[in-house]
Amino acid sequence: MFKIHKESNEVIIVIHEIYGINKHMTDFCEVLSEQNFDVICPNLLEHELPFDYFQEEEAYLNFMNNVGFTNGFNKIKDILFDIKDEYSKIFIIGFSAGATISWLCSELEYVDGIVGYYGSRIRDYVNISPKCPTLLFFPQAEKSFNVHEFISSLDKQGIYVHLCRGEHGFSDPYSHKYNEESDQYTFRELLKFLRNN
Repeated sequence: MFKIHKESNEVIIVIHEIYGINKHMTDFCEVLSEQNFDVICPNLLEHELPFDYFQEEEAYLNFMNNVGFTNGFNKIKDILFDIKDEYSKIFIIGFSAGATISWLCSELEYVDGIVGYYGSRIRDYVNISPKCPTLLFFPQAEKSFNVHEFISSLDKQGIYVHLCRGEHGFSDPYSHKYNEESDQYTFRELLKFLRNN
């Protein structure tokens, strides 16, 4: 687990993608802490070292076989239960697989808002109706499904969806899919969301 304690009364739980807590995740947590949030990034993979990007297939299989969305959700739910009395506000931000877990958490009480970056598997859980404000970022195209059709199925109150230039992974500066314009845009929108909820 990666934690930054700022003695804040607001906390953000960051949920990593299939690779684990890599440099992108620790950098992102540090940038959030500069906005005076406590930050918690749990290691869902149960082993220390993150996967490298060239191990995408191995990382995906490891996540699906050894973690999975339900198990990941239960781990985050346990953390939420442990910290709910310590903070006046709790936000969850997830990336890819972590965004889908964030989405699953959106129906829980004591969550004040969730943000998901390119959570493509949210499409398997469209029956969920978030009980908190929800901000979702998607690339304009995904390999495995039609983003535009999928977004139209998310037309529920309190869900704000932004389509961004680039591919799945556009906000990760260590990925070859990085799109600086979309990264900066989504971070501005993220900060607005955190301040307004």
